[in-house]
Amino acid sequence: MRVLVEADGGSRGNPGPAGYGSVVLDTDGQVLLERQGSLGVTTNNVAEYTGLIEGLKAAIELGATEVGVRMDSKLVVEQMSGRWQIKNAGLRPLAAEAAQLVARIGHVTFEWIPRERNKAADALANRAMDEAAGKPVADRVEPSVVTPAPAPKSWAPPSLDDATRLILVRHGESTLTRQGRYSGRGDVPLSDEGEAQAMAAGGRVAGIARDVTAIVSSPLSRCVRTAELISAEVGGVPVTVVDDLIEVDFGAWEGLTFAEVQERWPREMEAWLASTSVAPPEGESFQAVAKRVRGAMATVLQSYAGGVVVVVSHVSPIKLILRDALAASDAFLHRLFLDTAGISTMDAWPDGNIAVRSVNETAHLR
Repeated sequence: MRVLVEADGGSRGNPGPAGYGSVVLDTDGQVLLERQGSLGVTTNNVAEYTGLIEGLKAAIELGATEVGVRMDSKLVVEQMSGRWQIKNAGLRPLAAEAAQLVARIGHVTFEWIPRERNKAADALANRAMDEAAGKPVADRVEPSVVTPAPAPKSWAPPSLDDATRLILVRHGESTLTRQGRYSGRGDVPLSDEGEAQAMAAGGRVAGIARDVTAIVSSPLSRCVRTAELISAEVGGVPVTVVDDLIEVDFGAWEGLTFAEVQERWPREMEAWLASTSVAPPEGESFQAVAKRVRGAMATVLQSYAGGVVVVVSHVSPIKLILRDALAASDAFLHRLFLDTAGISTMDAWPDGNIAVRSVNETAHLR
């Protein structure tokens, strides 16, 4: 089901009395849901992000699997599209929450529109700002659904009672990873060192979580074997294969080193490094990987909500999961290094909030 989300927010004073508005429409332009809420005193950007978040939540309630977001906030559109960095630390938790909702939906696009084309969401946001300022709202039209303002953001540690803990583990070393060769869909087994790394990772996982609910793995043998060795360390939890956790398809570059690819495909390599929409020859783009991995993780979070899930996968899927969780730009993919059998940990809540607790732990490998 495809829907459109138009969202807006603002504050009178920046910071000042603030509110948000969101409208969900079908592809014919018919209004399906409207939401608005006052936010007390905060900034324009916080209100705009809140409008986006509430609009995405409404789309999820309707069962949307594809969403086109339209906003007149250039900042929100560019940051959520990954083209602008999020320099304001206060916006990062909101962007991370929005990214988690995007992952649950599976396919979301962002489009900037001028304010005059965003009148419905703007009107709802202004009504909410009137409420925040204590002004009477004349001739108010009740929206289909009005939600209370989100709870104030806080630096206080959130409760873990209803969180799902995700322990992300890259598979152990194979002969190709040791040689620095592209290892995508080729089913290369663990090396002897890789087996030892996987057992060490299992010990670390057991130290992170006393009770593991589930272990999910890419279908390739280097991941399945890593998952089996982790399972042995955490009480024999069954391993479930999730096909969409498989590594990116490097196509014609499979088995080659970076230097070999750069020598033979210099233009293709430059384009691939510059854009996540570009695929290697006969291969798969990072955008395509991100889409299937988001779908897989949404299913995992739904199936094992409130539990502890070990996710054994490859460098590209794990980087993409962490990029979305941290609301980072695409540059993150080329700046983050993940060791074989390295472990990253994050918590996800039903309301879309997320907290990354560690990235690429390797002390267990020393």
